[in-house]
Amino acid sequence: MKSELLSAIQSDIPLSVSRALAEDIGDGDITAQLIPQQKQATAVVICREAAVICGRPWVDEVFQQLDKSIEIEWHISEGESVAANQKLFTLSGNARVLLTGERTALNFLQTLSATATSAQKYAALAPNSQIKILDTRKTIPGLRLAQKYAVAIGGCHNHRVGLYDAFLIKENHIAACGGITQAIEKARSISSDKRVEVEVENLDELHQALAAKADIIMLDNFSPADIEALSSIDLGETKIEVSGDITEEKLRAYNHGAINFISSGSLTKHISAVDLSMRFVG
Repeated sequence: MKSELLSAIQSDIPLSVSRALAEDIGDGDITAQLIPQQKQATAVVICREAAVICGRPWVDEVFQQLDKSIEIEWHISEGESVAANQKLFTLSGNARVLLTGERTALNFLQTLSATATSAQKYAALAPNSQIKILDTRKTIPGLRLAQKYAVAIGGCHNHRVGLYDAFLIKENHIAACGGITQAIEKARSISSDKRVEVEVENLDELHQALAAKADIIMLDNFSPADIEALSSIDLGETKIEVSGDITEEKLRAYNHGAINFISSGSLTKHISAVDLSMRFVG
């Protein structure tokens, strides 16, 4: 993970947590008021299924913002694979605070762990070590940086973060600019130091993008025969990315020396929250 992205994530965590707590608590946790104000408690959080655990910094920040005196003892490392019914961490402190922060903390942890678990599954299916599996911008609104962090924790890689850090020229951009060459030339004139990627739908467009010296060419829903045709094409310095309805079967099939990247929105959008449970003990 790039250092600038990691720095952005660290800055984003307090903001994300603050928004999430405000969303949940509003003007006060009325149910927590059932508990005596000074009552102390200890709680344990357990993972009910096998998963890759991700999201410790968000959990820590939840209780840091609610009550700095809350103690958290983690029993696992960030990115560690755990088995069903494994204990993740123990909380100690004011009982009201533990209950108030429970759902927000677990929401972050269950979502980011699901993303990391998904990424680990895809990484294991990569046809060879030379091909990087990339995420996309198909993330949960407001959790873009968090999910991209989780993808990296799970063993996959990040595509562009947003619309600002790289060009990704697609069909509508090409049509509006008057062609692939014109779109690439315009991108270079706008920002010569930004990566320029072009999505193409057939071999003719591939050759146009190569002639215009795109940094990366994304092959959208190319057939196996078209993928095989790459063997006879001089790609020069241009990198090749495959995208479009990436399934486990397709991942296994994309064992081609010309392919550098495989991108899939499924890493971040086809996830199922990890089952977590918090219980008071003692």
